Amino acid sequence: MGLFDNPFHPDALGCSCGAPRSQREHEKALQFEARAVTASEESRTRRVVEGAMMRALFPHDASRRAFLRAVGTTTAAAAIAQFLPVGMISEVLAQGTGPLEKTDLRVGFIPITCATPIIMAHPMGFYERQGLNVSVVKTAGWAVVRDLTMNGEYDAAHMLAPMPIAITMGAGANPVPYTMPAVENINGQAITLAMKHRDRRDPKDWKGFRFAVPFDYSMHNYLLRYYLAEAGIDPDADVSIRSVPPPEMVANLRADNIDGFLAPDPVNQRAVYDGVGFIHLLSKEIWDGHPCCGFAASRAFVENSPNTYAALLRAIMEATAYATDPEHRAEIATAIAPQEYLNQPETVVNQVLTGTYADGLGNVKVDPDRIGFEPFPWESFAVWIMTQMKRWGQVSGDIDYAGIASQVYLATDARRLMEEVGLTPPEETTKTFSVMGKAFDPADPEGYLSSFAIKRSG
Repeated sequence: MGLFDNPFHPDALGCSCGAPRSQREHEKALQFEARAVTASEESRTRRVVEGAMMRALFPHDASRRAFLRAVGTTTAAAAIAQFLPVGMISEVLAQGTGPLEKTDLRVGFIPITCATPIIMAHPMGFYERQGLNVSVVKTAGWAVVRDLTMNGEYDAAHMLAPMPIAITMGAGANPVPYTMPAVENINGQAITLAMKHRDRRDPKDWKGFRFAVPFDYSMHNYLLRYYLAEAGIDPDADVSIRSVPPPEMVANLRADNIDGFLAPDPVNQRAVYDGVGFIHLLSKEIWDGHPCCGFAASRAFVENSPNTYAALLRAIMEATAYATDPEHRAEIATAIAPQEYLNQPETVVNQVLTGTYADGLGNVKVDPDRIGFEPFPWESFAVWIMTQMKRWGQVSGDIDYAGIASQVYLATDARRLMEEVGLTPPEETTKTFSVMGKAFDPADPEGYLSSFAIKRSG
């Protein structure tokens, strides 16, 4: 029900707001609406808690369904309530529906399409509808985003999917507990090469190439290394890979400082638009459905401002839900292309978001899944990321893969908020997938890691 579809909303009533009813009737109606909303929230929270408990008691779908068929859902809920404090847990989970601890927030972002939900929520009013006054702050690079978020100048930020894991583990910085309750986008990257290499499409022929990625702790770095290693190229010995902020990548390609990059969009499409590069392949051709960036915040912010955190995440989830509809992509491109956001020609952003694009080699390609917006933070994504961090020597020793994944990638929060905005979250928090045809089982990360011939770790 929309704001003005509600017959009890002030703008649909009389009295001081203009419709033929008294002020007293108006106030009674608002009180009724408030009680109805509260009851609905409490009921929904209780259902979420009961569902979570059922999944914990019966982790396998078949056994859970068999139990429910045998006793019925009402009896099952009553039985759980006898032994577990469902009401108490519901009260804890209901945090986020009370008064906001603060309304003025600063959220940092890098000007790339991966940040689409975070960016579009500003001009399209999603933050405002949650009672928030959010300043989305364009930032020069990932190290700056990390530092400004860690020192509290940003309340939350757009981060690369591996960054909250690295920060929590103390890789590249002092360890600080961080969270990522939502993936901002899946896919949305590409390998772009300088035009002079248009006849050198075989990665086996890339020895000596100079590549750029946006950050050491990035999916871009791990996917480029994976792709090269599968072709027999040692990414540490046969090529050079350095970190370059996304806004500077096209200029470096034009100046012949690099031969190519694995970058977020719209950087790849801008290289095509400027005639300095061509798209060799989309990152989805390496791993279709891979995470790219996420919405991240320190655990301190989550715990100290739970209502503000929930409102912020809800706004981003609503924006994400809106972005999942291909019919909205052109509108979103118009909203986020301006200077204060991406500072890109609208046609460049449109080509990325709609998936109808020029590849720089004279072809127009159509791939609606070039970038996707699926916010669920699969814990198995985090486990895969940690295997690559260890593979390339960024971390070492024994790693509590599952523990860190569940601490950082807040699947429970994501599931609850996804349901609120009409998205359907998965029941599980882990899944198997394949990267370049090689299956990944999150239950055996060390076995997966030991299977690689090219790696820096022992």
